[in-house]
Amino acid sequence: MKDSPIITGIEITRFSYPVENVAVDETYSMPVFTPGAKTNPTATVMQIHTDQGITGEYLGVVEPAATQVKMMASWLIGKPALEREHIYNHMKRALRHFDMTGIGVVDICLWDIAGKYFDAPLYRLLGGKKRPLPAYASTMHPDDNGGLSTPEDMADFAQQCIEMGYPAYKMHVWGNIISREVATVLAVRDRVGEGIPLLLDPGSQYTTFGNAVTVGRACDEANYFWLEDPYRDGGVSHTGHKRLKDLIRTPLLQTEHVRLLEQHVNFITAGATDFVRAGAHEDGGITGAMKIAHAAEGFGLDVELHGPGPVHRHVMTSVRNTNFYELGLVHPSVQTNRPPVYIDYSDDLDAIDSTGNVHAPDGPGIGVDLDWDYIRAHEVDRVLWD
Repeated sequence: MKDSPIITGIEITRFSYPVENVAVDETYSMPVFTPGAKTNPTATVMQIHTDQGITGEYLGVVEPAATQVKMMASWLIGKPALEREHIYNHMKRALRHFDMTGIGVVDICLWDIAGKYFDAPLYRLLGGKKRPLPAYASTMHPDDNGGLSTPEDMADFAQQCIEMGYPAYKMHVWGNIISREVATVLAVRDRVGEGIPLLLDPGSQYTTFGNAVTVGRACDEANYFWLEDPYRDGGVSHTGHKRLKDLIRTPLLQTEHVRLLEQHVNFITAGATDFVRAGAHEDGGITGAMKIAHAAEGFGLDVELHGPGPVHRHVMTSVRNTNFYELGLVHPSVQTNRPPVYIDYSDDLDAIDSTGNVHAPDGPGIGVDLDWDYIRAHEVDRVLWD
């Protein structure tokens, strides 16, 4: 077998794409259903090129990560692309003053290179066995525009998703009127019945710990599967969430807003979460997400991956201790809010099979091709370090 491919260049491309009926709401500072709106957000792809002509690609780079890649580019060029563990640990030290999201996008591209080099899908390199992945419908942020605007709207959409085959349903909620939050929690349970796992994600919006307790007790009454990031500590307080756990029965899902292995373990050992949240794009890539999954397994806990995407399908396929794939963000009146550049792959509302599952791709590496004709035609800017 040839020697490891050597990194010869790093390229970041930003492109625009049209989205209909979605705009950023001034009240919620989030993209919400907005009838008639036409917007043109941007998305970013990173590529790592090698001397063997193998390129690793990742769609989903955010600005802080791109800036950190720029900081590390001169060090990365010339490194063996298969030395992921060494690169992960060096970048973790070098980026310790920042949020370290740059580690994740580099690591994912390196895993894509490895899969293409060995001609295998990532889940095989990770030791996974192909299996169906149960998905939950994860809603867009609700609105006041006639889309997901009332507890009844949320219940209607829950019923629609369950009838489509989804085995579970997660709500993102408004956060500003606690009586409406409680009513929504109860209305959705009443609509779908007792057999369906329901999940609640306020997105750290509740202004007080007391709000979190109030909604948490409604979740107790309605037998929710988890409550996630409820209040405005930002999802990072060991002490606050340990106290919340002492006051409600509903399991907590935390650690979306802490980074990398060590902070996740700190949260676990503090007794501040029941489920462990991780994301390859946020927590050191596939290398980091697998470290967190195995650490959680050692504590007897499950890891739940944040957000959809082919990378998370590979990771989920490769670990035992996980429950659901997050498919979102979805809305009954929005066909898609994603860039139309994945070929033969979707994470839109209708992406599940008849039993509510999705599957990891089988192509080499990440296993999903990007439509580079579309990306180049809609390119906003591009930078290459070589």
